[in-house]
Amino acid sequence: QVQLVESGGGLVQPGGSLRLSCAASGIRRYGMGWYRQAPGKQREWIARITLGGSTGYADSVKGRFTISRDAAKNTVYLQMNSLKPEDTAVYYCNTDPVPDFRYWGQGTQVTVSL
Repeated sequence: QVQLVESGGGLVQPGGSLRLSCAASGIRRYGMGWYRQAPGKQREWIARITLGGSTGYADSVKGRFTISRDAAKNTVYLQMNSLKPEDTAVYYCNTDPVPDFRYWGQGTQVTVSL
């Protein structure tokens, strides 16, 4: 059974940083991505890391967010720097380039506010 568990969210001031984690079980050797859903908006893709370690980012986060993975821990990370209020959303991880609807977890809430 596949399980993806996101953690590391919280409340942070603009300009601050957070590091999200996605612990995976029951799944290996997949490209992984981070997605987010802001209030009233559709879920959007923001970052990917391939099995070979190549990365890609949405323009909205490029230069501020960094995706990485620890294969030994089967965990994917998202380092988020220079956070903005518009980064406020629930953040999810899933397979990439095609997220599997069966694997959506609860996500982790990130709120950027004074």
